[in-house]
Amino acid sequence: MKKIGIVGGIGPASTLDYYSGIINGFRQKTNDDNYPEIVINSINMTEMLSYVSCQDWDALVDLLLKSIKNLAKAGVELASIASNTPHIVPLISIVEETCKYAQLKKCKKVVVIGTQFTMSSGLYAKAFKKYAITAVVPSECEQTAIHNIIFPKLEEGIVLPEDRQKIEITERLLVEQSADGLVLGCTELPLIIKDKDLDTLILNTTQIHIEAIVNSIWQAL
Repeated sequence: MKKIGIVGGIGPASTLDYYSGIINGFRQKTNDDNYPEIVINSINMTEMLSYVSCQDWDALVDLLLKSIKNLAKAGVELASIASNTPHIVPLISIVEETCKYAQLKKCKKVVVIGTQFTMSSGLYAKAFKKYAITAVVPSECEQTAIHNIIFPKLEEGIVLPEDRQKIEITERLLVEQSADGLVLGCTELPLIIKDKDLDTLILNTTQIHIEAIVNSIWQAL
């Protein structure tokens, strides 16, 4: 069985979701208690975000590459990044896997929410275009509001009632854009938006990515 590696810490809460999700997903496939060995290399999220904010891609790549090399030294054969934002330089791409899932669900237009970088960079819009799916994002003001919910509270696993109300801007955007899916483009957003919260398809990128990782392990057996 392949040893799995996770570039984690970005943020801590979603890293826990990946760890438990991979174990539970593998157990469901095998119908027993076995699961692969998992190595987590936790990086400094604040450092990573500083490179993203100033678009210092070389420094971002160096940071991620160092983490990946650490995983390789630990004998890891399959690695993934437990976050959306750094997938500007992907491994098992959370973005591509989400696009494939949306296509499978016959989506034509989706609303993407996440960190300000994820929403403003066109990271998802460019990828979805290859699948003939339109991706729209909130206004600049709304992007700031959503970003400020994610940082620092959601990244620390803190969910406040007033923040749930702010997320309701996505409902209006879904109606206005006649969208048939909502992309949770940050691995912490599932803490505040659940599958039954909205009357539309929720594309939980965390779960989609975890399932893709589990399937990669399963296919390699």
